[in-house]
Amino acid sequence: MFVGLALARRLEMAHAWRGVKYARAQLVLRPETGSTVEAVAGGFAIYAGDESPLNRAVGLGLHGPVTCADMEGVEQFYRSRQAAPRLDLCPLSDLSLLDLLNQNGYRLESFFNVLARPVSDGDMSPSIEVRITQAMPEQAELWIRTTAQGFTGKDSPPQADLDILTPNFHSQDATCYLAWIEGQPAGGGAMFIHEGVVELGGASTRPAFRKRGVQMALLQARLAAARKSGCDLAVSMTGPGSDSQRNIERAGFRLAYTKASMVKLT
Repeated sequence: MFVGLALARRLEMAHAWRGVKYARAQLVLRPETGSTVEAVAGGFAIYAGDESPLNRAVGLGLHGPVTCADMEGVEQFYRSRQAAPRLDLCPLSDLSLLDLLNQNGYRLESFFNVLARPVSDGDMSPSIEVRITQAMPEQAELWIRTTAQGFTGKDSPPQADLDILTPNFHSQDATCYLAWIEGQPAGGGAMFIHEGVVELGGASTRPAFRKRGVQMALLQARLAAARKSGCDLAVSMTGPGSDSQRNIERAGFRLAYTKASMVKLT
């Protein structure tokens, strides 16, 4: 799988639209957040509320040069909402974006690994111990609480963590899944589809059920569902060298590229 500009566009646009749909769901669920989106330089500036981890511009510079006016627009978008301008820098973006980041005093904040694989590639072996079901609308609270318990390691997750996860369940083109062991909710995960690309995210395992194949079962179930939905490409984003990266590489994902999170603090 050659990772050129065409493939990077598909991966980054799938991720960008996930953020757009998250922000739209957030606005419906919590209008007081002022959640909103603005198209810029072929991508989107996303704001999903104060201190939201989704507050960043995504997909810029993948369809042509980025201008000074584009950068000024991004900065005004976030400054007007008392948020630091932040954006994802894909290594295949037009070099004009890198030049503008250097000129405008942005600094590197963190890295993300983007891993991908063809959806139709590889055999899926169902887990004997772990049962996977699609989370129905009436199970929204159960899915949110279960995944929050996995991410935080706490039986009673902080409300802030619950609030971050909630729009994932209600986003357009999102499907959420629960993992069960011996009748108990053991973990959860979500998938987000955009133009034949499925992004796998929002997955966690409750501490009591770790090391029992929950994440692999969730990965396989979501890939199988994506294949039935007509997807040909899957993507997932992880921290470099993380347990999440290890899990998805076991499911046949390979590193497409590493992108940088850039921020301007002054």
